[in-house]
Amino acid sequence: MQRRTFITGLAGIAGAVAMPHVRRAGAQSPLVMRFAHFGADDHPSNIAAKQFAENVKKRTSGAVTINIFPNNALGSPPEMTEQTKLGVIDMSLPTEGQLDKYEKGFGTVMLPFAFRDLAHVHKVLDSKEIADWFVPMAAKQGFVMLSHWEYGFRNLTNNKRPINSPDDVKGLKVRTPPEIQLGACVEALGGIVTQIAFPELYLALSQGVVDGEENPIAVIYFNKYYEVQKHLALTRHVYNNMIHVVSARSWAKLTPAQQEIFREESKSAGTLMRQLIAKDEDDQIKKLAGLKMAITKPDLAPFKAKMGPAYTKISGYSGADNVKKMLDIIAKVG
Repeated sequence: MQRRTFITGLAGIAGAVAMPHVRRAGAQSPLVMRFAHFGADDHPSNIAAKQFAENVKKRTSGAVTINIFPNNALGSPPEMTEQTKLGVIDMSLPTEGQLDKYEKGFGTVMLPFAFRDLAHVHKVLDSKEIADWFVPMAAKQGFVMLSHWEYGFRNLTNNKRPINSPDDVKGLKVRTPPEIQLGACVEALGGIVTQIAFPELYLALSQGVVDGEENPIAVIYFNKYYEVQKHLALTRHVYNNMIHVVSARSWAKLTPAQQEIFREESKSAGTLMRQLIAKDEDDQIKKLAGLKMAITKPDLAPFKAKMGPAYTKISGYSGADNVKKMLDIIAKVG
């Protein structure tokens, strides 16, 4: 969604959600903030968000209260990111693919097959090199970046056939979010990319508008895509994560002590989400198999070998210098 188009239509959304920050008369009145994200109610992102809100309220002695709006309650992911930038929403959990609409460097995290496993990617994202790069980029666009949370490696589902090799992806109509990296990856494998808004994806799958989609295991499980998809391939083709950001306008309302509490509790919540995703993924895969999804675990080397055109396209979008910088950091840190 283009920013100009979104801003023109913002009034309708803002009228529903943008009540002024609530303060009662007197110095002790609480600051009420809104925290919106796209995770389902029972997704680890919402569990972590609840912990964050509860601990902030406790540690500020009720001076700051945070109301959570999960499951796209205040708009689609791009809309929530824009509202956070504008200060309509106080904080959110955009992925790199949403933030790279403002700063292209963010999207380099989503280079296909760039990371070995979760331990590898966490080591890279938590490095000083990434902080020194990403935090100023976020600040330039009106976001205060608190910490990296989780989302996970993405995997392919579809209704047509099992995927054991890149050739099995050819001709499949696959929904991706509006992120160049994901579309380029699927296209490099011969898939036909269709972009559908996340809140509309379940219905589109049930109606056969597309053959398949790609998401982390937890998203597939908690959004019940097993009800409308037959096959799951553990391709782990792209990693991305939620990043906890606060609007710079909202951040300025906090005292320095409250800001430090936010930073500490954000990191703690992100750690919880990472632990929940890692702990639950194997169990969720078993549950998906029990729910009659046919699961394959293909050799990923042939998939990775097909990514030349994807890297070329991503470099054209994100900038060759940014792609090189990310690959250099991965090589140095990993």
